Amino acid sequence: MGSDGKQLPGGKQSAVKSWWQRFLNVGFVAGFLLVLLTYAVVSQQSQRFGPAAVIDSSPDDVAAMSRQAIKAPGEEAAGSAQENGGEEKAETTDTPAEDSADHHHQQQDTSGDSNQDQQQQQQQQEQEWRPKEDRAGVTEEPPKRDDTNAKPFDNGKVVCATAGPYSDTCDVFGDVRTNGTAHTVTLVPATSLPERREWTIKPYIRRSMSGIPEVTITQLDATSEESPAPACTVTHRVPAIVFALGGLTGNYWHDFSDALVPLFVASRRYGGEVQLLVSNIQPWWLGKYEAVVRRLSKYDAVDLDRDDKIRCFPRVTVGLRMHKEFDVVPELAPDGQRLTMTDFTAFLRETYSLPRSAPISLRNQNEDGQRKKPRLMLLHRGHYRKLVNVPEIVKAAEEAGFEVAISDPRFDVKVEELARSVNSFDVLMGVHGAGLTNAVFLPKGAVVIQVVPYGKMEPLARLDFGDPIVDMELRYLEYSITAEESTLLEMLGPDHPVIKDPESVHRSGWDKVAEYYLGKQDVRVDVDRFAPTLALAIDHLRQQ
Repeated sequence: MGSDGKQLPGGKQSAVKSWWQRFLNVGFVAGFLLVLLTYAVVSQQSQRFGPAAVIDSSPDDVAAMSRQAIKAPGEEAAGSAQENGGEEKAETTDTPAEDSADHHHQQQDTSGDSNQDQQQQQQQQEQEWRPKEDRAGVTEEPPKRDDTNAKPFDNGKVVCATAGPYSDTCDVFGDVRTNGTAHTVTLVPATSLPERREWTIKPYIRRSMSGIPEVTITQLDATSEESPAPACTVTHRVPAIVFALGGLTGNYWHDFSDALVPLFVASRRYGGEVQLLVSNIQPWWLGKYEAVVRRLSKYDAVDLDRDDKIRCFPRVTVGLRMHKEFDVVPELAPDGQRLTMTDFTAFLRETYSLPRSAPISLRNQNEDGQRKKPRLMLLHRGHYRKLVNVPEIVKAAEEAGFEVAISDPRFDVKVEELARSVNSFDVLMGVHGAGLTNAVFLPKGAVVIQVVPYGKMEPLARLDFGDPIVDMELRYLEYSITAEESTLLEMLGPDHPVIKDPESVHRSGWDKVAEYYLGKQDVRVDVDRFAPTLALAIDHLRQQ
């Protein structure tokens, strides 16, 4: 029909029909090309912002590459933990730590990340988190910041921290399989990774310690058939921590500094729902500290070296991390816990049911109007660095207003008994040595007096005890003895370099420092010179 409603001739009608078909065909082709162009643009954007694999373990390279591997907001894989491939990475991270000398191995920390980078990483992690269902169907809570930048739901990710002054650790997320007798931890990625990666670390707290078997962490290439993953024989629904005993454990101070404190930091976040895999296992150690270990893990520890099972976990941490000697750096606690030494001491008071959380208050008086005396525990060593004039020290402390008890804890004493005894005191006093470790059982606000041996030993004394004691929220007092108070003076004479020039002894190396100032020296405290220190302790307790 024409525009005026008249019938068109047959030829003209055919021509119009042919022209209209060609128009439709061209439009269809143009539309199809437009769809293809749109698809190509979207694909490029997805590739740009989609999951990326970072496999270089160089800290500088990781920092550069991670800026390119930003996950698109809201992007996640649905389904179970094994189906949640997500962001598959293998990273090595640098973490800040204060420079400090390890008096056993003379190592120093030279690494550090800026606070700004950490804040950006935390913000990115919080933005990326979305609730998901795990294998048990339990919805996860939003994760807190982890110093390794690893998220709890990551599957197919290895994050290793090797830049600290003491320890190497690796966190492995996803389908993780352990072979104890082979000392291997294997990650089976949920999706393809570009290449196979491998790390070897020593799971002991001090990387330079000899005699500790190493553990190999392997990230498999999902596209390769050369090294198939070992089949699971035991499947765990909880994470695992792999660590080694032996080494310096057996020394009371090292039991805490090298094992109990870092184990607390690594495992506390799990509330007991974590499996401990122990290399170089020491049954006596696990027995001595059974109460602590049982509260950190509800499960019997596995002897890793004799475990021939293939155990499968959703997450495995290999190695414990020491922040500082006998101390915790809150900013370095995993998963943003910001744990402190006061958290550790509170945990011990709960573990051993210690009754006192605060020292005596000298402001309170009895009905008869007389003040109760604060109690002072005097640690009396039976060997080197012992106090040679204990009766004089006891008398001076009593004159200052203390009730004094002398303690010489035996190696085989039960920790529960020792903890309850120490907790009943208000002041702990002793020469630099393992006995001062018992400060962990004091009520918060109590006083610790460290008698520092002669020989420029103050930096070591503060590293091992001074800083940790302050971080326990105890009052720390330090009394440094003079050459006249050291038995080295009568042993070597005033002109010997050990007496005359301690700095030269330190320059000669740790062996000479340990031999003379820690190994051959006893202490005769000048009670008149020491009296002001006792007075400071009393003044502090008056302020409680």
